[in-house]
Amino acid sequence: MYHLTRFVHELCALASFSLFALRGVWMLRDSPQLSRRWVKILPHGIDTLLLASAIALTLMLHQYPLTHAWLSAKLTGLLVYIGLGLIALRYGKTRSVRAAAWIGALAVFLYIASVALSHDPLGFFRVVT
Repeated sequence: MYHLTRFVHELCALASFSLFALRGVWMLRDSPQLSRRWVKILPHGIDTLLLASAIALTLMLHQYPLTHAWLSAKLTGLLVYIGLGLIALRYGKTRSVRAAAWIGALAVFLYIASVALSHDPLGFFRVVT
């Protein structure tokens, strides 16, 4: 069951990242695609499944945020990612603010992925230093 749950989590993470990146491109281009019904609904479904699989994995592995530093880093990164995503796709007042928030959110997502892969709160930044 662990391997299936991990696969679902990784697949949802990839889908979430890809769809967020695409929505950001559409936002920068003022594309009418952003107003399509599926674009407004699908990300919520993917992110719900992503969160559910994350919770299932923590319970299966008995590794919890605030106990394991790398999971605390992922959780903190997730909160920053959500905040930047909201600015990028909903609350940013200008295109430049939305673009900066979108790029920041993409960078934070990549940081979260590096923490997940390395099980280190510094992610791949530890490799560089």
